[in-house]
Amino acid sequence: MAEVDTVASDLIDFLNASPTAFHAVAEAKKRLKEAGFEHLSEREDWNLETGKKYFFTRNHSTIIAFAIGKRSPSGLYGYVAGNGCHVIGAHTDSPCLKLKPISKVVKGGYLEVGVQTYGGGLWHTWFDRDLTVAGRVMIKETKDGSVSYSQKLVRVNEPIMRIPTLAIHLDRGVSEGFKVNTHNHLLPVLATSIKAELQKLASVNGSLELEIDNDAKKTNANSIADNKKHHPILLQLLADQASCQPDEICDFELQLCDTQPSNIGGVLKEFIFSGRLDNLCMSFCSLKALIDSTSSGSSLDDEPGVRMVALFDHEEVGSNSAQGAGSPAMLDALSRILKAFSTSDSKLLEKAIQRSFLVSADMAHALHPNYMDKHEENHQPKLHGGLVIKHNANQRYATNAVTSLIFREIAENHNLPIQDFVVRNDMPCGSTIGPIIASGVGIRTVDVGAPQLSMHSIREMCAVDDVRHSYEHFKAYFEEFSQLDAKISVDV
Repeated sequence: MAEVDTVASDLIDFLNASPTAFHAVAEAKKRLKEAGFEHLSEREDWNLETGKKYFFTRNHSTIIAFAIGKRSPSGLYGYVAGNGCHVIGAHTDSPCLKLKPISKVVKGGYLEVGVQTYGGGLWHTWFDRDLTVAGRVMIKETKDGSVSYSQKLVRVNEPIMRIPTLAIHLDRGVSEGFKVNTHNHLLPVLATSIKAELQKLASVNGSLELEIDNDAKKTNANSIADNKKHHPILLQLLADQASCQPDEICDFELQLCDTQPSNIGGVLKEFIFSGRLDNLCMSFCSLKALIDSTSSGSSLDDEPGVRMVALFDHEEVGSNSAQGAGSPAMLDALSRILKAFSTSDSKLLEKAIQRSFLVSADMAHALHPNYMDKHEENHQPKLHGGLVIKHNANQRYATNAVTSLIFREIAENHNLPIQDFVVRNDMPCGSTIGPIIASGVGIRTVDVGAPQLSMHSIREMCAVDDVRHSYEHFKAYFEEFSQLDAKISVDV
């Protein structure tokens, strides 16, 4: 039980450090560096060596890490270009509310913040929560007459806003169904106008000064008092977080976040209660599996291929971005790895792809005890039941008989539980990065995920046991795929 608690506790730390995709990538970078992975830049040449470990980021919201094996197929020492790459792909983003380019809203005596919906969230769960903001800000820095721009991650820890529900006395029909108008109803309250006018924050010699707001007053054109896009008090909070002046903030990408921390709960301490389990849970398990499977000095000695984790942004909105799974980011990485070891064979990339394998890891739908009719009778994944292999005849998932066999064999070899999921015929099926990468790259793919409840809620839940099952399954996949794949014959 102690081992389960250790892995789950590590996940809790990862979740609490990752309110946004930017923060998740920053936490992943920190863990990879501590494990000896070298930071690469896509803008520079790559000098790679067998037995070494590397990572790079794209937009600081996608991160790809890989370790290069030492053994060739003939048993000789040294990686051979064209060998396969076994990958686990997941995503760093989750449904949320993101601030609009002009977020300043004043109405009814309140200061509100304009937000837009990102992904398919259960938006009614965002009401009556203690909310804050996090993300990145772009800072203009001037030193010795030279101007430069950089990003800084910010996170306001205290609750600063809330989306209040309407009292039942003013909406007697709410018990028949809480219907949210995402344009009119999803505006968080930041402050009241009268308080903002009387206690406007101004930074003077590092202290806060009370100042009466006067629109007719002459002020610096760059000061927060004249900003028409965002509330000055919000900009001041961000500037404090970024250790800069408000007028040095050029732009930002911010989202609302729940201030309640992730934790282990349930009377038997068997559940994880948290936001963003979809899909930071799979991101964490794959990342930890890669790190631990490559941590010992001899871990890559018998590995002929490349072990890789690719954590993409923008899965929740279709993956069509420069850093999404629909981009060439993963293919670019594989191509550059091959070129680092050989440039003589123009077909090396095609060979490597056919020897490669992708585990598309995205959380799965556990059976809900109060809505059991929503699951197909023979496919009802349970909490504590292990990873779920997802199937769909219409290719909403990329699993087939060959790819599921590989994943089942690993489970059987390690006595790990495994489950299957097929959506009901009368219900639409979701999808993942699996079909996107499989069709775009041509790589064999299996779609899997740990079972969870409350998917896309601001507060989700999964089982502690399944975190351990997922981590152990992924770690075994990294360590044993090459040997297992050599035993499978299909296109011969």
